[in-house]
Amino acid sequence: MVLRQSPAADSDAHAKQVMESVAMAREAVQLDVMDGTTWYILGNAYVCLFFTCGQKPQLSQQALSAYAQSEKVDRAASSYPELHFNRAKLFQYEEMYGSALAGYSRAAALDPGWEEPLEREKQLLLYLKNITELLQNKGKVKARRLRMMLSDLNTSRLGPCSSPHFRSPTGRVGSLEPRSISSLTHGHNVGLAAVGKVVFSLASEGRVAFTFGMVDSEESYVVVMVYNRAESWGVLIGDTVVIPEPQLRRNSITHKDESFDFRSIRVDSPLLLLVNGKIPNAQSQIAASVSYKPQSE
Repeated sequence: MVLRQSPAADSDAHAKQVMESVAMAREAVQLDVMDGTTWYILGNAYVCLFFTCGQKPQLSQQALSAYAQSEKVDRAASSYPELHFNRAKLFQYEEMYGSALAGYSRAAALDPGWEEPLEREKQLLLYLKNITELLQNKGKVKARRLRMMLSDLNTSRLGPCSSPHFRSPTGRVGSLEPRSISSLTHGHNVGLAAVGKVVFSLASEGRVAFTFGMVDSEESYVVVMVYNRAESWGVLIGDTVVIPEPQLRRNSITHKDESFDFRSIRVDSPLLLLVNGKIPNAQSQIAASVSYKPQSE
């Protein structure tokens, strides 16, 4: 399964096709609920539906449940390298990195001649290493430049978020209260905004999210992962970024004697950010799509 950015052309026709494939997969499961292959196919169909119809969390969960049921009813399904690989891609998109790494590793072990799972595992490990090193080194921004960047950081940078008429991504209407990164709670921070300066960014090869590091006025750091963005969109070191109602999580990952621990904020579209006081233009967003690896004969 390969995630990629796709334009919206013919999106209605594609959505209809995906809905039909889900319906057919459900019918196949009902004919034989003990057939692991049909559950696996249903899982793939739900993944396609997830990326076609708004990336609703319940669709992601339905995909994972179908994959799990495939393994439960059919021991042979646990030996499908494609199942582990496709599920790992979904785990990675959902930022469940430990599960993603385990899935890639399992797929590679089941099919040693298939190079992509091992390559994906290596890419993800390198990505996590880079994040950890950049956070430890404060983005390699020198102290003098960092002081200059932070001296320009104040609440006036909230822009439209300071208006009592501001509508947040959740539909809440009202101004947002700026908070330091360290004071944010894990999960969804309703009514609050994170404000900071960009200190590093990572190239997007092999990943769907645009990733950058942000520091606030208290010199607290966090990684920000922005999804569904056009290839042309990005931020630069020194840019001021406001994240309305940030979704904060703690990532603690251990895989093959390597450990990573960092905080991150997930942003599902560039249009949910303010960069240097402005909302990015509509062309900054483009939906992710998916193609999956079918089961080998």
